[in-house]
Amino acid sequence: MGKIAFVFPGQGAQAVGMGKDAYEGNDAARAIFDQADELLGFSLTKLAFEGPDELLRQTANTQPALLATSIALLETYKAQNVKPDFVAGHSLGEYSALVAAGVLSFADAIRLVRARGQFMEQAVPSGQGAMAAVLGAEREALQALCVDISATTGLVELANVNCPGQIVVSGSAEGVAAVVERGKEAGAKRVIPLDVSGPFHSSLMQPAADNLAVELAKADFRDSEIPVIANVNASPVTSGQELRGLLVKQVVSPVQWEDSIKYLIAQGVDTFVEIGSGTVLAGLIKKIDKSVQVISINNAASAAAVAQ
Repeated sequence: MGKIAFVFPGQGAQAVGMGKDAYEGNDAARAIFDQADELLGFSLTKLAFEGPDELLRQTANTQPALLATSIALLETYKAQNVKPDFVAGHSLGEYSALVAAGVLSFADAIRLVRARGQFMEQAVPSGQGAMAAVLGAEREALQALCVDISATTGLVELANVNCPGQIVVSGSAEGVAAVVERGKEAGAKRVIPLDVSGPFHSSLMQPAADNLAVELAKADFRDSEIPVIANVNASPVTSGQELRGLLVKQVVSPVQWEDSIKYLIAQGVDTFVEIGSGTVLAGLIKKIDKSVQVISINNAASAAAVAQ
């Protein structure tokens, strides 16, 4: 038997209406959204289900809304008694993975990601940071280009190593603009500026990491029986204490998604269950290895279909 990994999406996967059918059809899913509203002091549920989109896209709202959706869908799927061998999440999705693994309570996680979103929004003044998706470049060549641009023009770093041919860079507006201009030097076919509120997963996010460390210290982190593949090092971690520290580093470090998935496949994982809004991770995983099975549980109907 092959092994199973549960994977959870991060920012960019959000869509107005996400989680609504799970909420309407499942008591445990409804309880998750109700708890989120109570803990946050506003109706996250209304925002996730009805929008408006521009409000949902604000980082401080997107992060808790995606977490609540993933965990509500996980609750809907739990009835199938499928136990993962590993869990992982893309950036923000790592918090959903930690809830799934029993490391964090949902209550602690929702408070943390709300704060994380606020800290990330505040870390760099608007317009000073940027991100761009680089398509077709080799990791080493792009890394060398970023080092050169950082030394001459403005800071820019690898932020998400998503899959072969898709790497996101992040940093100063000048640095990212230079990658857009000079991407061909690293073999890039295209460089697409991203509509984001800050230079996520770059060293410019250090103020957010420092603030988040204070909040993480207040939360209860338990050791996990299910290994969590951490974004920072693409390695399995079960120590709650270690996972807490890695969440601080994660804010300023590249998301090693391609390496995480390759590690899981090397451990015998042949089925990935993506739990949350959209199918972003399914697309990335298939680009890493076409032969594995990826199931996306992004609404109540898909959770029920998987059971069949």
